Amino acid sequence: MSHAVVSERQRRRAKQLRQTMTPAETLLWRHLKANRVAGIGFRRQVPIRNYVVDFACFSSKLIIELDGESHDFEERQSADQRRDTFFISEGFQVLRFTNEQVMSNLEGVVEAIRKATPSGMPGSPPSLTLPHKGGGNTDTVQGNAVDTSKTRGTQP
Repeated sequence: MSHAVVSERQRRRAKQLRQTMTPAETLLWRHLKANRVAGIGFRRQVPIRNYVVDFACFSSKLIIELDGESHDFEERQSADQRRDTFFISEGFQVLRFTNEQVMSNLEGVVEAIRKATPSGMPGSPPSLTLPHKGGGNTDTVQGNAVDTSKTRGTQP
């Protein structure tokens, strides 16, 4: 997505949302900031065109949205679907979690985010330990290879 001009109103709204994050957003942010999930950087309360997303990672084209009780209503769900359709058309993957999922199963949410990030991104650590000089890999886990074929595009 090319750089789009964001209105001053959207910037103010994003700043306000950063200052009044929900407890679930604050908890998840602690795990997303400083590249703690899959070695990638996230931004919080990011204005993108006419929307402000909860969390975004532009390098992996990933948006994370947290839904509170207000998202239980059909009207709100329709609006969320329109937002998601827009972001998907711009090349993003959108993951949605409820506030309850974050508060009660943070590890599961973080793991779902980790699995949704593309493997082999620049700057991310390799998924397997490289062999030591001389060809022998003494750091294998019980001699088993790790299957990473099912780690993309999943959501709890």
